[in-house]
Amino acid sequence: MMKKSLNQAWLFALMAFPVLLWILPATFFDFTGIELCPSMFFFDIECLGCGITRAVMHMHHFDWREAVYYNYAVVLVYPALVYVWFLWLRDAWRKTKPEVGKTELEA
Repeated sequence: MMKKSLNQAWLFALMAFPVLLWILPATFFDFTGIELCPSMFFFDIECLGCGITRAVMHMHHFDWREAVYYNYAVVLVYPALVYVWFLWLRDAWRKTKPEVGKTELEA
């Protein structure tokens, strides 16, 4: 019973996450603070992942030009993230449904 409750909570979190990202402004991660990337912090060199969080956020808000400006790899990363999110959502949905022919206590 507890496992099903955890699966339901995971399903809710998976469904709420994209909505939360849409509620936040596209510029939410566009800050000019300290560098979080170790490559930039220690060597002052941009790595392949630099700007991908900002790019994904702008892509999520359909701001294509800004997304590609931050990191052009977003055209591959964002669809991959959506695909993985969909797989997790499908898996969580299947785990919360009772199996056919089984009662609630048997599932």
